[in-house]
Amino acid sequence: MSGRVMVFAPAPVLTVTIERQAGHEELHVHPGGQGVWQARMLASLGCEVDLCVGVGGEIGSVLSDLLGHLDPGIALHTVDRGAGSGWYVHDRREGERTQIADHPGPPLTRHDLDELYNTSLVAGLRADVSVLSGPADPAIVNPDTYRRLAADLGSNGSTVVADLSGDLLAAAVAGGAAFVKVSHEELLDDGRATGDDVPALVDAARTLRAEGAGTVLVSRAGEPALAVYDDGRVATVHGPKLEVVDHRGAGDSMTAGVAAVLAHGGDVEEAVRTGAAAGALNVTRHGLGSGRGDAVRELIGRTRLESWER
Repeated sequence: MSGRVMVFAPAPVLTVTIERQAGHEELHVHPGGQGVWQARMLASLGCEVDLCVGVGGEIGSVLSDLLGHLDPGIALHTVDRGAGSGWYVHDRREGERTQIADHPGPPLTRHDLDELYNTSLVAGLRADVSVLSGPADPAIVNPDTYRRLAADLGSNGSTVVADLSGDLLAAAVAGGAAFVKVSHEELLDDGRATGDDVPALVDAARTLRAEGAGTVLVSRAGEPALAVYDDGRVATVHGPKLEVVDHRGAGDSMTAGVAAVLAHGGDVEEAVRTGAAAGALNVTRHGLGSGRGDAVRELIGRTRLESWER
């Protein structure tokens, strides 16, 4: 396999962060959003990435320029949307991240979605793996877009990896996503899990499988993740213990690690171990979806899978 991955990132956002370094104020401006952070980690892991995005307005102009300078391994496929892109402003001068203001952007119009769908479909059909990521606000994208994209790509040979929640997750699962990453908080918020104990989360993952998903990986913050494979086996995933600098983005890096291995022809257990290693590395850094590939590969050997039975 070629190691090529399409990332569907329908509505990236402009991120503005205020920091203080050595007594001086600093302003950091970056492109952000789940799919952008996943694309960064995928590129670090040696994948050729097709990043499919919709941007618009004044913010979109800035985003397009920043996205074009992400990484040489990321090819940008941009659709101009009718309305402006989203953004947020965070203050991290005191060490903790405080949100000052944010705006996710308005919903994508039918015309926007048609153009973005076609762009993503073509790129996905040329890729080994397609990652479906969500917008900052689920109302931005019609859920059926995810169902159709998962179904069309999957039935034409692309392995679909979904990292979603709520109605968007349900739609991708109905479309037959081959691999689903979801957090235990999302399962609880969606009413899919009756509790945060392992049996309840395994039951929720098995329900997702019954609805059409393949392997389901449940991240659990600082606790071992759970992998429910498409053959029915269940494993707990024990990643390396590392000091947390910023927990945000760990799940996105986990998804990218999974997709990178599948795109290079690796098996699902290797994918799960790599995902756990990438997620663990991400928490040691301030940059979301960041981390060197050699560091991830070193941590894979410190990640273990243990069989679980009720």
